[in-house]
Amino acid sequence: MPNVLALDQGTTSSRAIVFGADGAVRSVAQREFTQIYPQPGWVEHDPREIASTQLRVAAEAVAEAACEIGAIGITNQRETTMLWDRLTGEPVANAIVWQDRRTAAMCEELRAAGYETIVRERTGLRLDPYFSGTKLRWLLDRFPASNLAFGTVDTWLVWQLTRGRVHVTDRTNASRTLLYDIHRGDWDDDLLHIFGIPREILPQVVPSSGVVGETVDGLALPAGIPIAGIAGDQQAALFGQRCTEPGMAKNTYGTGCFVVMNTGERAVSSGHGLLATVACHDDYALEGSIFIAGAAVQWLRDNLKIIRTAADVEGLAASVPDSGGVTFIPAFTGLGAPHWDPYVRAAIMGMTRGTTAGHIARATLEAIALQTADVLDAMRTDSGLELRELRVDGAASTNDLLMQIQADVGQVRVVRAAVSETTALGAACLAGLTASPWKADRIFEPRSDRAELRARWRESIRMLRADHGPRESSASSPH
Repeated sequence: MPNVLALDQGTTSSRAIVFGADGAVRSVAQREFTQIYPQPGWVEHDPREIASTQLRVAAEAVAEAACEIGAIGITNQRETTMLWDRLTGEPVANAIVWQDRRTAAMCEELRAAGYETIVRERTGLRLDPYFSGTKLRWLLDRFPASNLAFGTVDTWLVWQLTRGRVHVTDRTNASRTLLYDIHRGDWDDDLLHIFGIPREILPQVVPSSGVVGETVDGLALPAGIPIAGIAGDQQAALFGQRCTEPGMAKNTYGTGCFVVMNTGERAVSSGHGLLATVACHDDYALEGSIFIAGAAVQWLRDNLKIIRTAADVEGLAASVPDSGGVTFIPAFTGLGAPHWDPYVRAAIMGMTRGTTAGHIARATLEAIALQTADVLDAMRTDSGLELRELRVDGAASTNDLLMQIQADVGQVRVVRAAVSETTALGAACLAGLTASPWKADRIFEPRSDRAELRARWRESIRMLRADHGPRESSASSPH
């Protein structure tokens, strides 16, 4: 297979990576784009800016690599929801980002109406603002029009690359909408009725690997390049980490933290707040979605201003032997798995006059690891599978202190991949890249039992959930 261009469209930036036929990275380009916060708890993106930044970095990466591109693979932030006019190709509104909580009240109404069970059984998901279904309903209620097209970010990018000739999504992205039956492999008419979604606005669901279209003239890219792989970012990372056997798991440390375990041909029902979802090809997976991970470090940098760059957090956290009894629960957008509480507010607990910036920094790293450990415990219980190691990737996986804390609190071997770009690599492999063996960079073995730290964490979560008061509507939610 010749060189493959991977488009990695994330929550805060658009990236493009050219992988050589040997699997080596030949070029990388990246641009951040605007985060829009119209109200507390609302998070939006401009679809035009997503498209323009992604196409720009794609052209930059191809120019730098100076090679022929044989295929394009796409991986993307998943539940972010877009609605546009089929005739003009113009968005009718900003994209509603996966972090957005505006539809919390709608989810409660659907739950009260008794729809939780059918949603859970058919989609593997739960009624939560995180997913696309209620976001799409919210948009349709406020921007009614004819000739509409719905899509997640992968659909939008394919539409842009083909100038509106192809309207598709892959099964991994479809499985995150609350509208897709993961067992039958199709949009579900009962769910479409419940959410009030017309089938005609939905994209065609295609396999994660296989040609769905090709680039057209008028882009900054050569015309005729096959678009041959699509997968949501977490499933792409699972594939890029070569977690292709039941019981293999990975964690991607990005804006959020996403733990995914391959469960093979079996869709596992979780009693502990995990999601059954579709993996690449014909496998299923269990997923634990943690809303705030790297974003907590960004908060230390941008709001508290106790670090200059995100990388500085490791040195600051290492300046103290422990967190000094401080517990940081970074529930800025509520709690994800295994708690699923959109109303909990973030808190720093246990501070004294002796608390320093170092203690808060260390508590932040502990929070990332502790949230992951909670998910790993639930995965072991629900799947009945042995978890021998956790393969890790994402920006924060380069933080050695965090990885050691993770090994300790999770009581699991943590293996960092030699190729850090596993999400993009997974997309490239789905598009046809085959010459890329998986290699480990470093292994972190558990050194100590952090039972006391985990007990303090659980008690802090319990107190915070008990103390967040009456539930508010999504419009007035403080997140």
